[in-house]
Amino acid sequence: MKLVFATHNLNKLHEVQLLMPKNVTILSLNDIGCTEEIAETAKTLEGNAQIKADHVTKNYGMPCFADDTGLLVDALNGAPGVYSARYAGEQKNSDDNMNKLLEALITTDNRSAYFKTVIALNLNNQSIFFKGKVEGSISKVKHGDGGFGYDPIFVPNDYDQTFAQLSIAIKNKISHRGKALQKLINYLKTLN
Repeated sequence: MKLVFATHNLNKLHEVQLLMPKNVTILSLNDIGCTEEIAETAKTLEGNAQIKADHVTKNYGMPCFADDTGLLVDALNGAPGVYSARYAGEQKNSDDNMNKLLEALITTDNRSAYFKTVIALNLNNQSIFFKGKVEGSISKVKHGDGGFGYDPIFVPNDYDQTFAQLSIAIKNKISHRGKALQKLINYLKTLN
């Protein structure tokens, strides 16, 4: 089975390819010739995931899944949330986003946060959602050089290292995206 993962992010693509069963070939947006940036205009993670999946299904006629992820920080009333990728501006720069978040938390001891991922799958003329969540906290400084996004400042509960310090195998097992992907994979296995 060929499935498009609606992303240009090679790090996310690599994480997903490592988890997928061998009978599922994952194609990126680049692989199908979709070079445009798909606007994420919804006010929810579910809405943004659906927009991206629908764009591929409608314009390229292929089964597709898309994800949207938010980092929700308790002391910031759930911000950056749906705006996580562009928290510090439309340039979507991870360092700028982390710096802005660390600055926003400088006067508080409440550093609890969680990541939430929503995957929208368009397959066989229906849309299905899969969700994953991981609780943790925001460190005071960046640690590690693995991963992407907010990984250098997010410490999952029961760990003393950030996502950027943990191995990709551990991250995939415990992360929000890993949990949502496992639900997607389990669903795909029922189709064979």
